[in-house]
Amino acid sequence: MRKIKIGITGYGNLGRGVESGLEQNTDMELIAVFTRRDPESIRIRSLNVPVCRFDELCSFEGKIDVMILCGGSATDLTEQTPFIAKMFNTVDSFDTHARIPEFYSMVNEAALDSKHVSIISVGWDPGMFSVARVYSNCILPRGRDYTFWGPGVSQGHSDAIRRIKGVKDAKQYTIPVDTAVEKVRRGDNPDLTTRQKHTRLCYVVAEEGADLKLIENEIKTMPNYFDEYETTVKFVSQEILLAEHGKMPHGGFVFRSGASGENGVHKHIIEYSLKLDSNPEFTSLTLLAYARAAFRLAMKSEFGAKTVFDIPPALLSTLPGEELRKRFL
Repeated sequence: MRKIKIGITGYGNLGRGVESGLEQNTDMELIAVFTRRDPESIRIRSLNVPVCRFDELCSFEGKIDVMILCGGSATDLTEQTPFIAKMFNTVDSFDTHARIPEFYSMVNEAALDSKHVSIISVGWDPGMFSVARVYSNCILPRGRDYTFWGPGVSQGHSDAIRRIKGVKDAKQYTIPVDTAVEKVRRGDNPDLTTRQKHTRLCYVVAEEGADLKLIENEIKTMPNYFDEYETTVKFVSQEILLAEHGKMPHGGFVFRSGASGENGVHKHIIEYSLKLDSNPEFTSLTLLAYARAAFRLAMKSEFGAKTVFDIPPALLSTLPGEELRKRFL
């Protein structure tokens, strides 16, 4: 069986992670990388794979099975995914939770019209955590959900800060409030506001002469990212950012606290957790698994936008059903 032909749009941390992850997905091959930067300035690891300008996408129609979109959610994907879905099957990691219904509608229209498959919001949250929430809600219909992120670097939030005028570079850490996590784990079922569950810590490298107070205010008041959180902004040099914040760990917890029996006499807690050394590399591997599913759905003409809720686990795996049942069931 021929390999699934993969394209990468955007070659930052996520794009490099997808390229690296292809080494573990031997049923796939990289066809091209697309960038808005000067292609001559980019060096990729893959031999004999072209780096092309973003406006060359159309010349690869019919040559790429699935395009993996590695842009940021703040400004890139809202424009790029509907546009690229008109030419290719796509997978993206759009992670602005509040805008997912709106984003889904835009992408679904484009994918249906062009007869392509577009799986949106793939990663660990949204993504694997989303699946965990749905499964646990089905199993414990009466209960409460809690999600904690971190401690770790958020790619989407860091990217959103870097888009602010006067910001040269930035890293944002999401930090769960330990006392809140322990209350949930004990089954106390606390009422927690957004501010009581997490804090956000931002390390920012400002451009020379930038208005630091203006940057700090724009970060702290940014809708969907920081306005509901206790946020600390620290300005540092580029050297300190690279030396002390060069890695990208992340992770978190999803809880469902419920009960069964007469009057809820028996208590149950479902906990799903991740601890990641590299947020972008884990997200990239998730994108590749769902690229496999996108290709298979396209082969069955099941077009339109999809989410992780629509994808059976068997479509993610390279193993046949008989082997899956033998090894994992």
